[in-house]
Amino acid sequence: MPEVLSFEALKAQVAEGKVDTVLTCIIDMQGRLMGKRFHAAHFMNSAWEETHCCNYLLATDLEMATPDGYAATSWERGYGDYIMKPDLTTLRPVPWLEGTVMVLCDILDHHTHEPVPHAPRQILKKQIARLEAMGFTPMMATELEFFLFKKTYAELRQDGYRTLEPISDYNEDYHIFQTSKEEHVMRPLRNHLYAAGLPIENTKGEAEAGQEELNIKYGPALDAADFHTIAKHATKEIAWQNGHSASFLSKWHHQRVGSSSHIHQSLWQDGKPVFYDADDKHGMSQLMKHYLAGLIAYAPDMTYFLAPYINSYKRFQKGSFAPTRVIWSVDNRTAGFRLCGEGTKGVRVECRIGGSDMNPYLAMAAQIAAGIKGMEDKLPLDPPLSGDAYAGKGGQIPTSLIKARDALLGSKMLREAFGDDVIDHYGRAAEWEIEEFESVVTDYEIARGFERA
Repeated sequence: MPEVLSFEALKAQVAEGKVDTVLTCIIDMQGRLMGKRFHAAHFMNSAWEETHCCNYLLATDLEMATPDGYAATSWERGYGDYIMKPDLTTLRPVPWLEGTVMVLCDILDHHTHEPVPHAPRQILKKQIARLEAMGFTPMMATELEFFLFKKTYAELRQDGYRTLEPISDYNEDYHIFQTSKEEHVMRPLRNHLYAAGLPIENTKGEAEAGQEELNIKYGPALDAADFHTIAKHATKEIAWQNGHSASFLSKWHHQRVGSSSHIHQSLWQDGKPVFYDADDKHGMSQLMKHYLAGLIAYAPDMTYFLAPYINSYKRFQKGSFAPTRVIWSVDNRTAGFRLCGEGTKGVRVECRIGGSDMNPYLAMAAQIAAGIKGMEDKLPLDPPLSGDAYAGKGGQIPTSLIKARDALLGSKMLREAFGDDVIDHYGRAAEWEIEEFESVVTDYEIARGFERA
C-alpha cells in the first residue's frame, strides 16, 4: 500500500507537473468534507501553513441553513473566520480526480489559535488523549453500508426522489454474481481508495437490493475516522462519475432494511491488545468488561451521536439486523453490542447501534468517553444475552430524535467528557432537526388524510 504523501514528495510532484490541485478539507458537524481547492503552487508557497473558512461551517444543517441558537457563532456575532490548519500527516493522493491531492485540516480559533472544542476532529482527539494519559491506545474500525441507485443525483432530484430504483433487483448479501454487475462502481472505489493510502479490505453485497458494504482495516481511532470520512466522500464521487448515485441515508424506504455503520473497538497497550485474557471464558479481560459496561450504561446518552437525524430512528426495527435494545451478546447480530473474536487476541466490541448517517468522529468519541467512564467506575458487566434480543424487553434504544436529544442534554458523563459548550452546541443541532421536520407536511400525511380526514 502506498505511503501517505510527505510534504517533500508533494513538492516534487508539483514541480514535475503531476499535481496541480490540493483539496484542503475540514470535517463539518454532519461528517462531510468542506474546504477549498488550492492551486498546488499557492498551497506549497503559503497555504500549507494555514488558510481560513467561515465559522458558520460548524453551525449549519444538511441544507447549509444557518439556524439561530448557537453560542459559538451567529448573525449577531457576524460569522467570522476559523483557521484551517493542514495536518500534513494526512496528505494523500486522490486518484479518482486528476492531478489532485487532499489534506485534512484541524480547526483553530482565529483569535486564540486554540483548537475549536466543538469541531468533530478535535472532539475525538480529546477523548483519545484521555485514553493515552491512562496508557491506552484505542484501535477502531467502521463498516460503511450504503445503497447504489441506477439514476444520477441530478435525475433523482429533478423527479423529487419519487423514482428511487436500486442498482440491483434482489437481496445481494454476499452475492458474487450480482455484485459482478456493480464492479464498474465498486472496483474503482476499492482500488482508488487503496491507492490513496487507505487499508481497504473488501467490499460485499449487503442484505438488500442495491446495498453495499465497504470494510477498512482497523487502526488507531483518528485514522479510522479519517478513513471513514474520505471513503464516504469517495463513494459518492465515484458513483457520480459512473452515472449512478450512492446514498448513506439510514432508512430510504420503510419496506427495505436500513444502512448501518458498526464500530469495532478495542484498547491496546505497548502494541498488545489489553481486552484479551486467555483465562476468561470468553477471552475478555476485566478491563474490557468495565469498558463494555460503560458502553451499555451510557448508550442512551450517546445515541444522538450514532443516530443524528429524524430518519435515523426509522432503522431500529425488529428482524432487520438493526438493534432495538441496549444489551450485549456473544457473536449475536440481534444485540446492540456484539462480542466479536471470542476467545482470541482479536476479541473486541462491535457497537451495532450507529447508522450510515453518523459522523464517525462524534460517534467514536462518545464510545471512548463511555468506555472510560466504565473503567473509571469499574462498572460491573451483566451476563450476555442468549437468543433473540428482539424478543425481550427492557433496555430500549431511544426511539426518536427527541428522546435521544433529551438524553444527550441530560448526560452528566458526556458533559464532563466533552464540556457543556460542546453538548449544548450539538443539542441545538438536534433541536433544529426536530423543528425543521415538524414544520413540513409529508407525503404520508397527505395520502392518509386528504380525502378521509
